[in-house]
Amino acid sequence: MDSSNADSIIPVPPKELEQRHPQGPDRRESVVDRRAGIERRQRTREESGYTGPERRVATAERRDNTGLERRRGPGRRRSDDRKAAEEGEMTNEQFEFCMAIETYKKVNKKMFPTWTEVLEVIRQLGYRKVLPRDIKLQNVPEPELHKIKTNAA
Repeated sequence: MDSSNADSIIPVPPKELEQRHPQGPDRRESVVDRRAGIERRQRTREESGYTGPERRVATAERRDNTGLERRRGPGRRRSDDRKAAEEGEMTNEQFEFCMAIETYKKVNKKMFPTWTEVLEVIRQLGYRKVLPRDIKLQNVPEPELHKIKTNAA
């Protein structure tokens, strides 16, 4: 390589490093002291000059009532099973399920079974869908119900 050619080569930064947006004013040179207590979230829409939709107001129902909500409103009590489980006591049914999942994880050497595998374990425990669901699920068809066999003597 010729030494005169090496001196004339100017490195060019890749296009990814180019700024796509023009740089705004330096916020460090702002006259507003952010520690002075002027909180932008405490100002009204007019004071802050915000023109977008209001998002700070809680709506009455943010989500549809599905029946799966864990938060209870006034007058809604936890079931005895739920209360006992949250306090560390399990029913036989809960214990059986936990042990079945733990056994599945050990036998198949899987720390985290998929939902399909969990459903498989539930079915192997003998659970079948015999009643329509009590919760509302959008765009989810109701699976076929199993017939309950009665032992009429």
